[in-house]
Amino acid sequence: MSVQTPRKLLDLAGTSLLREEALAISVLEDLPTELFPPLFMEAFDGRHIETLKAMVQVWPFVRLPLGGLIDMPYMGPLQAVLEGIDLLLAQKVRSRRCKLRVLDLRDTGQSFWNMWSGSSTQVSPGSQMAPVAEDRSRTKRSLAPLKVLIDLSLKRRTLDHFLTYLSGWVERRKDSILLCCRRLSISAMPMENIMKVLAQVQLDCIQEVQVNCTWKLSTLATFAPLLGQMTNVQKLLLSPILMSALEEQEQQHVVQILSQFLRLHHLQDLHLECASFLEGRLDQMLRCLNHPLDNLSITYTLLTESDVTHLSQSSNIGQLKGLDLSGVMLAKFSPELLQVLLEKVAATLQELDLDLCGITDSQFEAILPALCHCSQLRYFSLRGNFLSMANMEKILRHVARLPNLSHEWYPAPQESYSPQGVPLEGRLKEIQAEVLEILRDLGRTRTIGISPSPCPHYGDDICDHLEPIVYCPDTHA
Repeated sequence: MSVQTPRKLLDLAGTSLLREEALAISVLEDLPTELFPPLFMEAFDGRHIETLKAMVQVWPFVRLPLGGLIDMPYMGPLQAVLEGIDLLLAQKVRSRRCKLRVLDLRDTGQSFWNMWSGSSTQVSPGSQMAPVAEDRSRTKRSLAPLKVLIDLSLKRRTLDHFLTYLSGWVERRKDSILLCCRRLSISAMPMENIMKVLAQVQLDCIQEVQVNCTWKLSTLATFAPLLGQMTNVQKLLLSPILMSALEEQEQQHVVQILSQFLRLHHLQDLHLECASFLEGRLDQMLRCLNHPLDNLSITYTLLTESDVTHLSQSSNIGQLKGLDLSGVMLAKFSPELLQVLLEKVAATLQELDLDLCGITDSQFEAILPALCHCSQLRYFSLRGNFLSMANMEKILRHVARLPNLSHEWYPAPQESYSPQGVPLEGRLKEIQAEVLEILRDLGRTRTIGISPSPCPHYGDDICDHLEPIVYCPDTHA
């Protein structure tokens, strides 16, 4: 029987075996490999607990991708799998057929199960999914710890049943189980519970950290030593961070936090939102970076002119592909600072966000030559700034020389507002028509968004719901 065996035949075979659970368990050592995944799905969906326990102990693949099958409200099948692993780990003599090394609790989709159930003809991408040789002998051997892969999303104030059960299970088996998390997201959980969960995790396996809840600076300082152990983190997002009351205490916390950046040797993407502790201290953070970043985002944060100067001089931004300074008030600084910064990243920059920076016409004119040197630029956004129609046309024509640029977002020109600052929808439509004529004249494919600020319908700082102008010479001939 091949991997392409019709699903109905496999389902029928699985259903027939599971009618007699004792029989199903007794034939597992001799069961054709291609029947394992469909039989496991049948047992998992049908909550055949004893069959699941037995199948885990002879699982003929390196990886068991369980995440896509788990039904969180009902924990029975998952508990059965973990109990089956307990029995496997307790065995002194194990079936040579069992190749299980990784229990994957991430939601990685159904591709593995579809392939072996006959509903997909795709070929397995690696040996983790490949069947093993039909060797029925048993052997005594020492195995490396079994890895459990999970993406952690800590979004409740209390631990849910799944995390409570899994954390306890791992804690009791520290010598034989490695809990590996690739993505960690924290949006609402007391630090005590966060530390309880992370105490069971191999922190050096974490590659992406997102903190999307409001922390005091002292809370981030408490978390910092854990962050320092995540030495393989590639992407770090912190938002927002509130300052402490005492200046002396603030500086101590800042040192505790930034010193941990020295240990993040693989950091590529750094995103800091409302990071008020950076004001006047950005140079300290930049000195703690080990190597050049791919993407840097510092948004809605007060920075000094000295901070922006240090940023433009840092050796760790010279290879940036993405730069986002939205919400940083650049209007109060000399435009030459932003010009120097853009020249620093001109050779590599692909995405640039300067929304709500308070930039005016004169500053746009000053940075335009540097912007036109960003030869790799694919996307930029200037929404929420102050721009006249004349300067908007000037920018549109100048950046048309950039070969890769395809998506641009501009603020609605000042001519589209009433004297009281209210966006005029009729005038905005006229400006969109004028922009379309400019694009026709330039004759290349581009997507242009024009965003009034504030939004005339929802009052948001930036209007995101208006359809952009998409110009393609072939369709607008």
